[in-house]
Amino acid sequence: MPELFLTGSPYKRLPVHLSFRFSRIEGESILLYLDTAFNVQVASGSACSSRTLEPSHVLLTLGLKHEEAHGLMITMLGLDNTIEEVPFVTDAITKTVERLRAITAM
Repeated sequence: MPELFLTGSPYKRLPVHLSFRFSRIEGESILLYLDTAFNVQVASGSACSSRTLEPSHVLLTLGLKHEEAHGLMITMLGLDNTIEEVPFVTDAITKTVERLRAITAM
């Protein structure tokens, strides 16, 4: 997907945790659209700033610009998830990003 960036190491990470950012989209918009349109729950921001709309100081310290840190999305597989659900979530994320980019004037 264009303008999708993995955050953190591609190798040194938890196997069930994905953190990535999208250019030109707010993470909060992704979160809300995925939930309402597809009933998929994700997080935006980081654990360090989960209760605020301000970008995480950790992400800013890693060198992300303010607007880049706002495009973060985090997803994790839980005990109740199955491998069969992964294509549905991947498709939902793709459709969400395409939809939001089409209506966003960033």
